[in-house]
Amino acid sequence: QVQLVESGGGLVQPGGSLRLSCAASRRIISFITMGWYRQTPGKQRELVAATTMADITNYTDSVKGRFTISRDNAKNTLYLQMNNLKPEDTAVYYCKLRTWAGDDNWGQGTQVTVSS
Repeated sequence: QVQLVESGGGLVQPGGSLRLSCAASRRIISFITMGWYRQTPGKQRELVAATTMADITNYTDSVKGRFTISRDNAKNTLYLQMNNLKPEDTAVYYCKLRTWAGDDNWGQGTQVTVSS
């Protein structure tokens, strides 16, 4: 089992930026895929961005060109840089790391609120 600790959420004005972090308790190179998801009340959790150990990335259409997923293997940390934030980006953001065996590990979530 891996522990994931998220940070970096908060309140930001439209057009602003935030960087989310997801620190893992063990080496992230042991995971086949890593991603960020978000959820708003009454809606299903949706994939925002994902990356693989082969550095293949994908983004949901609404964040392309604004969000960037990255990782620092030495720090065992996954990041999500979010620029030009919009009110519709408001959600609880979760990181998820999937093992080679197909087991999913979720962070506790961090709130992002985009409002003037």
